[in-house]
Amino acid sequence: MNILIAIIVSLVIGFLLGRYSYKNNIVGSGKKDLIGKQREEKKKNKEAIVGLMESGNQPLTNNHIEQMLGISDATAERYLQELEDEGIIRQVGKTGRDVFYEKI
Repeated sequence: MNILIAIIVSLVIGFLLGRYSYKNNIVGSGKKDLIGKQREEKKKNKEAIVGLMESGNQPLTNNHIEQMLGISDATAERYLQELEDEGIIRQVGKTGRDVFYEKI
């Protein structure tokens, strides 16, 4: 009987501690900081892409963006697609090496 009471008390205490830590953002606060940093880095990179397009004489390709910002191919494609969806840049060409991007 004493073991059953101890188990029930432990479960109640665990539940209350879990609920307290969740409400007060004790658990997961580092994750929110990481997401905020990633969001800020993404914003800076997209601004850098637009800045490169404004200052350069040549049209920029996905490979240029990768090399200049030190990001992966997939990340460069995602940023360029988002900027295109936002109406800031446009893609010239359909596929392959002939594709480049320019500011609208």
